[in-house]
Amino acid sequence: MANSQSIVALDVGEKRIGVAVADTSIRIAVAYDTIDVDGNELEAITRVIVSEGADTIVIGYPRNQAGEPTAQTRFVEKFATGLKDTIKNIVFQDESLTSVLAEDRLKSYKKPYTKGDIDAQAAAIILQDYLEG
Repeated sequence: MANSQSIVALDVGEKRIGVAVADTSIRIAVAYDTIDVDGNELEAITRVIVSEGADTIVIGYPRNQAGEPTAQTRFVEKFATGLKDTIKNIVFQDESLTSVLAEDRLKSYKKPYTKGDIDAQAAAIILQDYLEG
């Protein structure tokens, strides 16, 4: 049996970054946390990568409904460039409708939730899609 690996996923926004984690042996993505975009986000992500022992990071890749890049796509690509010295395996995963799906999932729990909860749950959906792909 192959060794399990830890993977971290990010749903990158301009105010917050949703974070999810998974172990490849279990293949179930779990919402982990939300990181505020305040100038210290790269250090915070590095701490998550180190604490989880991750060797791969999956980043949600935004596109419009026609599948074309947007201004947010360029923002995410630039953000990912800042992580190249931290982790060698950076993978982009389509994030179409993940925030909508995340909010629907949280609503179904019938408990209060925040925008940060939506972002972390969206990261978990992005990561689960990657694991199943």
